[in-house]
Amino acid sequence: MKDLHGPHFSYQWVEENWKAGTYKKVQEALDHPYDREPAPTKIPGAAIELPLSLVGSNPEVILDLFTASVLIKGKNGVDIMSFVDANQNKGWIKVSNLSSPFSADMIIPPYQNKIVSVGDVVGGDDLGRLGYAKATIDSGSHYKSFLQKGWGDFSYRSTMQWNQRGNEVTIVWTIQTNDQNEPQTLDTLSLKQALNKGFDDAFKQHQNWWANHWKKSTIKIPDTQLQKQWYITRYLMGAASSKNAPPISLQAVWTADNGKIAPWKGDFHHDLNTELSYWPFYSANDLEGAAVFIDHLEKNKTTYQTYTKSYFNTNGLNVPGVTTLKGTEMGGWIQYALSPTISSWLAHHYDQQWKYSMDKNFLREKVYPWFKEVAIFLENITRINREGYRQLPLSSSPEFHDNSAQAWFKQNTNYDLALMKYAVGRASDMAKLLGKSTDAERWNKLAKSFPELALTQQGGLAVAPSVSYDFSHRHFSHLMAIYPLGLYKKETHQNLIRQSLKELDSIGSSGWVGYSFAWQGNLYAHLGDGEKAVKALQIFTEAFCLAANGFHVNGDQSGKGYANATYRPFTLEGNFAFASGLQDMLIQSHAGFIEIMPAIPANWKNCSFTQLRTEGAFLVSAERLEGSLKTIQVKATVNGPLKIKMNRNWQWKATGGLQSPQLKDGYFTAVVSKGTVIEFKNTENKNQ
Repeated sequence: MKDLHGPHFSYQWVEENWKAGTYKKVQEALDHPYDREPAPTKIPGAAIELPLSLVGSNPEVILDLFTASVLIKGKNGVDIMSFVDANQNKGWIKVSNLSSPFSADMIIPPYQNKIVSVGDVVGGDDLGRLGYAKATIDSGSHYKSFLQKGWGDFSYRSTMQWNQRGNEVTIVWTIQTNDQNEPQTLDTLSLKQALNKGFDDAFKQHQNWWANHWKKSTIKIPDTQLQKQWYITRYLMGAASSKNAPPISLQAVWTADNGKIAPWKGDFHHDLNTELSYWPFYSANDLEGAAVFIDHLEKNKTTYQTYTKSYFNTNGLNVPGVTTLKGTEMGGWIQYALSPTISSWLAHHYDQQWKYSMDKNFLREKVYPWFKEVAIFLENITRINREGYRQLPLSSSPEFHDNSAQAWFKQNTNYDLALMKYAVGRASDMAKLLGKSTDAERWNKLAKSFPELALTQQGGLAVAPSVSYDFSHRHFSHLMAIYPLGLYKKETHQNLIRQSLKELDSIGSSGWVGYSFAWQGNLYAHLGDGEKAVKALQIFTEAFCLAANGFHVNGDQSGKGYANATYRPFTLEGNFAFASGLQDMLIQSHAGFIEIMPAIPANWKNCSFTQLRTEGAFLVSAERLEGSLKTIQVKATVNGPLKIKMNRNWQWKATGGLQSPQLKDGYFTAVVSKGTVIEFKNTENKNQ
């Protein structure tokens, strides 16, 4: 980011200016470049344009989520089918039953357009602000291609090639990128080879990939709108997070075709957006999709360590809150863009991947090393205060008071404190599990040096000591200890959770955006309140998602006044947080045992799910009929202990290894072997 770095790029410099009352200097040096500069940014690649005359007026358009394909059926008999290949870096279009000459064009994004919008981070600046040179165009009788020089050493080539056999045309296209100042040469041979294999062969392999994706888990609930939104989100998960591709950014692979830079540059926001985006992957049994995020963080780890040393002047590991694809910092509202606890929140996803897979090699090689480096950083960056507790030099709570000087707190906010206590506490747990006793003792001692979280006078979680949640705000950062971190659970802190949510609701939702309602759904699911959880998710779907495609657009589109914000910048974290909340209504396992349908509303008399994944690496299926949970199936993917909340009216039979099974004190417990399947049947017609 231009002008971001220099002597001012320092946490200590920020603290000095904040204390001196000269915080405007900080905003100008570290906040403003992000707003002022158009790049680094996500950019559109190209568009392929077919004339509407091919299909005539009012064609039928069908998006098939289950095969990730689009079919356009013209009333004149012409069909156009398209898909982006799940297995290779190509896209396909097939035009059938042509009765007129074929034509297609490849549209270059308008990088030379007149600049009208400048400094509009939310709405997006005009693409012309990037100042890209005019693309070099290549074309032939059956191909079109262009080479676009981008920012710095970056360039990309977009190419489409086609063949025609009788009244059928097949198009294959690809985009190649390079950031080493080595522009891609035109390569039509590989596309010709793909065309020779044919559309149908590629589509068959593509269908197989998506069939495997959809087999991972299913749900069936009586609320058809929520069920539809969940399946849309599962489609988004498959499309946006696949192996050897980037993880989910603000809009992932989707970009509005409006001649503008994406909202917030389409970058990686780690102060909420990426974290919420991966919430549902674990219980949806999509660990492969979740691993894409971990792979990205691992790939950029050295870059993060360089940033940690440069900005914080210490060892260990932290991550910028706003980054490029390569992990470099971009600035912005630095309370969050350069927050000291981002790596602690990202650590939670390493932890989730471990708990849901129980892959001890992964724990040893990636999870604990991440946590250890985070703990070292927190040990180095915190100071001992007058009360004898550790605290940060400056603390914040996203995004309270935006980027003003008031957004910094003298004492630890509950957001920062919860993350620090979580990270070092889990580092100690993991070190102990791995037999690293010295490390375990070190991190346990560090964990005990942090104070307890601040409470309001009524007993709910505060924003910071003596600072209550007293105005409506979109980001529930003060409630991190409840969800997602689970430091406070309903089994141990029900009154605290209930009071915290009561205070949240009492202020109202005027300052919320779409993802706030999705997060609220997760919070109420973890309290076990299905009525309020489903209400929050219904509002999210009704008011904050576009009816045409289900995309979350932040602002209230319903006109019913759920929130003051009515704008519509598209970001994805709300979609994924919604799916997480719905899954948590159906199954939970964060409290040391599996609980089936812990937060469903009373009117969901009939509902079911298959292969939702739990901590401990179990795959669980269950069915509720006429208000009573009837059957449960548990599959063990590893060896280990099983504990399910269950009353005495259940019978079971197992295929595979099962040791010491017993149903006692409201729980079924056993030690199971990998591959074991246990079938439970309720012998009573009443609810559990």
